[in-house]
Amino acid sequence: MPTLATGISVNSPLRAARARSAGFTLVELMIVVFIIGLVTAAAVITFGGEQRDTELDREAERLDALFDYVREQAELQTRDYGFRVNDVGYSFVVFDVLRNEWRTSDEDDALRQREFPEGLEAQVVVDGRRIVLDRKKSDIEDFKPQVMIFANGDLTSFEISLRREGGGASARIYTDEQLAIRLLLPGEEEPTGPQVATAQRP
Repeated sequence: MPTLATGISVNSPLRAARARSAGFTLVELMIVVFIIGLVTAAAVITFGGEQRDTELDREAERLDALFDYVREQAELQTRDYGFRVNDVGYSFVVFDVLRNEWRTSDEDDALRQREFPEGLEAQVVVDGRRIVLDRKKSDIEDFKPQVMIFANGDLTSFEISLRREGGGASARIYTDEQLAIRLLLPGEEEPTGPQVATAQRP
C-alpha cells in the first residue's frame, strides 16, 4: 500500500471518513434550506390564513351559556325571566310577582349587567323584527325585557348577532323552529333543515 514520507497510508479509511465528516455538501445544504422553507410556508398558511377573533367567540359563547342557564333557572324556580339589551351591553331581569313588575336579578350575580367588549356591536331580531338599540344605561327605571324566558321553558324567538364595528364576520345566537337556542360562530355553517324563523331581515 503506498505511503507518504510521513508513513501515513494514502488510502487510509480513517482519512476518508474524516474528509466526509468535515462538512455538508452544497446539495445537502440546499435540501435542508428547501425543507425549512416548506415548513415555514405551511406554518404561515395554517396560522395566518384565518385569524380567529377570540374576543368575539368568547363573548358569543358566554351569552349562549347565560341563555341556557337562565332557561334552566326559570324552569327550576317557576319564574319568568327576561333579556334586556342595548348598544352598550345587556342583562337578565326577573318578574317580581309581589310587585307585579320587572326588576334586576340582584340575588344572582351571573345575571348582572354586562357591557359588550369595546369594538363589538350587536344586532337583535325578535319575532322576525329588528330591534333598534338605544344607549340606555343600567340605571333605567323600566326593566321590561325584549326577550322573554318563561317559567315553563318557552321563550320568545330571537336572533342576536355580534360583530366587530364596521362589519366583518359575525357570531349568532338564535332560536330554531323548536325554540332550541343555537350558537353559530364565525366560519361555522348553519345546520341544514327548516329555515330559522328569526333569521328574517327587515
